[in-house]
Amino acid sequence: MARSKGIALAVVASFAAVAAFAQEGKKPEPAAPTSQDRPLGGLSEEEFQKLHQLKEGEAPPAKGTLVDLSDGTKAYLALPEHAAPGLPAVIVIHEWWGLNSHIKHWADRLTLTGRAALAVDLYGGKTATDPKGASELMQAVNANADPAVKTLLAARDFVKKDARVKATKVASLGWCFGGGMSLRLAINAPDLDACVMYYGFPETDAKKLAAIKAPLLGIFGNKDKAIDPPLVDKFDQALTEAKVVHTILRYDAEHAFANPSNKIYDAKSAADAWEKVQKFLDEKLPVAAPAKK
Repeated sequence: MARSKGIALAVVASFAAVAAFAQEGKKPEPAAPTSQDRPLGGLSEEEFQKLHQLKEGEAPPAKGTLVDLSDGTKAYLALPEHAAPGLPAVIVIHEWWGLNSHIKHWADRLTLTGRAALAVDLYGGKTATDPKGASELMQAVNANADPAVKTLLAARDFVKKDARVKATKVASLGWCFGGGMSLRLAINAPDLDACVMYYGFPETDAKKLAAIKAPLLGIFGNKDKAIDPPLVDKFDQALTEAKVVHTILRYDAEHAFANPSNKIYDAKSAADAWEKVQKFLDEKLPVAAPAKK
C-alpha cells in the first residue's frame, strides 16, 4: 500500500537553512525541520526508494466498483454486504504506488467492519510497479498538491451525498504518501470525524495543525529512517500545542511495515496496529447495530 512544494512535501530531500546569529562567536543551530525542509526525512531519494520494495504476490480480487467523483477523477467504492444508506465511511488514500489492487483490497477489508470505503486515485489512473516510477508519480503530485486536495474533498462530498452511502460520519486513512495526505485532508476538512495516518510525513507547524477538528491516530515505526522518532516527537508536541485530540502509536518496525506487499512487512506490528485502528474507528465512527426483525 504502498505527494506541493511548500507545505505540500517537495520530493527533493533538503534541510532547513541555518539562520545567522547576530551574536558574534556563537555557532548557529539548525532550524527545526518541517514538512517542506525534510520531505524524505533527510534521506536521499535513492535511500527512500529502498524502503519501498514490492514482493511477489497479488491481492485478492476486488469486490467494489469504480465511481466518478465531481472533480473528474475515479475512485474505488466498496460497500458492506446488504448495506443500507446511512453508513459511516472511510476515505482510503494510497501509498506512493497508486490505487493498485492492494489498496482496493484494503478498502474491501474495511467493509468487513460495517463501513463504506472509498479509495481515491491521486495519480490520474496511473500506478507504479517499481520505486523509480512511484517516485516520479509522487513528485508530480507534490509539485502541485492542490488537485489532490480537491480530489480528497470531492471524495468527502461523494460519501456524504451518494445514495448508496449517505455517510453519517467520515474518516480518512492513508499510508506513507497517503498518510501525509490523510493529515492534509484533516487540515482542509474541519468537518472530518477522524483521521488515521500510517507513517505519513507529519506537519510540525502547530498553527497549521490547529485547523484540525478530527481526532487523529498516528502510527509510526521506531526504525523508520525517513520519519524518525525525533520528528514524530515534534509532530506529537505540535499536535498537543494545537490542541488536537490525538494518539501516537510507535512500533519497533521499519517504514511501510504495514504493507503486506512490501518486503519489510512486519505481520505482528501490522496486526496490532490494525486492531488499534479498528478500535479507534469503532469509537469515532460507530456502526449501528442491525435492526431486529
